[in-house]
Amino acid sequence: MDKLSAEQRHKNMAAIRGKNTKPEMIVRKGLWSRGFRYRLNSPRLPGHPDLVLKKYRTCIFVNGCFWHGHEGCSKIPQTNREFWEAKIRRNQERDIEEQKRLAEMGWHCITIWECELKPSKREDTLKSLVYTLNKIWLDDHRVNNGVYPAIEEESGSYLKAAEE
Repeated sequence: MDKLSAEQRHKNMAAIRGKNTKPEMIVRKGLWSRGFRYRLNSPRLPGHPDLVLKKYRTCIFVNGCFWHGHEGCSKIPQTNREFWEAKIRRNQERDIEEQKRLAEMGWHCITIWECELKPSKREDTLKSLVYTLNKIWLDDHRVNNGVYPAIEEESGSYLKAAEE
């Protein structure tokens, strides 16, 4: 049984924000302090990712465990259970579809869950995120699978500058 009236519960749920949430602010401050620059909630990309790092062709979604149905974290309310199950299932399906569309456009997608930003896990999560972003950048800027292209000689002209 819910301890709040239907009107109180409605006000409570309506007050929950979709942008500038505490978990999102933690990720933003963590990336900014490490020198990463980003754009917020890009309207041009499917799903309006929370953070967009164009240099890394990466979109970061900071998801709340309840709203996006994180396994092991989210607990579906006992009241109006069918509504909540359908709503969370729709959110999960939408998340998958948007990330597929972004991948087809050549974007990398990273999802960070609210529970991964608890104080005990926060620093490890941010270090992992930085490592992943750097790996993405290095992989995207790799030179022919690690092999440098052969330099074509133009009749030995590059040696003449060093010779007397």
